[in-house]
Amino acid sequence: MSWLSRLKDGLKKSSNKISENISNIVSKRKLDSDTLEDLEDVLIMADMGVETTAEIINQLSKKKFGKEVTAEEIKEELAEIIATNLQPCQKKLDLPADKPCVMMLVGVNGNGKTTTIGKLASKYHNIKKSTLIAACDTFRAAAIEQLYVWADRAKADFIQGPPNSDPASVAFKAIEKAKKDKTDIVMIDTAGRMHNKTNLMDELQKIDRVIKKHGQQYPHETILVLDATTGQNAISQVEHFHDAVKLTGIIVTKLDGSAKAGIVAALAKKFKLPIYAIGIGEKVEDLNSFDAKEFAKNLVGL
Repeated sequence: MSWLSRLKDGLKKSSNKISENISNIVSKRKLDSDTLEDLEDVLIMADMGVETTAEIINQLSKKKFGKEVTAEEIKEELAEIIATNLQPCQKKLDLPADKPCVMMLVGVNGNGKTTTIGKLASKYHNIKKSTLIAACDTFRAAAIEQLYVWADRAKADFIQGPPNSDPASVAFKAIEKAKKDKTDIVMIDTAGRMHNKTNLMDELQKIDRVIKKHGQQYPHETILVLDATTGQNAISQVEHFHDAVKLTGIIVTKLDGSAKAGIVAALAKKFKLPIYAIGIGEKVEDLNSFDAKEFAKNLVGL
């Protein structure tokens, strides 16, 4: 199955809801204030957020207000507007010229960090890039075991510290090893932590500081992995993690399990951070680069 087919399937929960509601609201009628208000409700229910939705509806109104429209025309217009708004956040996760490229992945428990690291490592292996995965969640043996399974599957090197050791020391040793071995990429898996727990965010800041001792360019990427099913709670997660360690981008997972995929548009509007990839399933091929146009089309059911 192609990525576009998987994307369509993955966004079904969101797109079916949006598409069905648009079809119920618009049936070859003039786009008046009442219709716009109903459409606004549909987008807000898809978790696009009040501010983002208001901007989209305003743009739609400027283009089509008072005109006779069909549901399909409204979907096409919405897809175009949403894609335009998302476009600035469409960015590939490029590797720097100097080795190693250091990526630190952060996020709340259960958001899919470990799985995302495994999928990325597999993709890099397929393009002949060497990867070292550092297990910096030193307090949970199960987390280390899960990460090791992904590393083994992706043919990536693996480094861990003694149980309950300092996570920052593991990250430091990983970069030292990667420099010595001329490894292309270091992927640092941090422990999942609630964004409102000060002591855990302090620990994350320490890892970041220790990594920077290798050079101010490190880490090249600090990526927040977000679970789409959390909806508007994702906003506060980005705010807290961005305050603690300056984020360079976002990866959104579990879009296939959510009817709230509109949160991607809300995040793009508020933070303007690159959306490097989206995940729509458990397989390696279910994580791919973010494409604003294709995402917007599938979101509204086109």
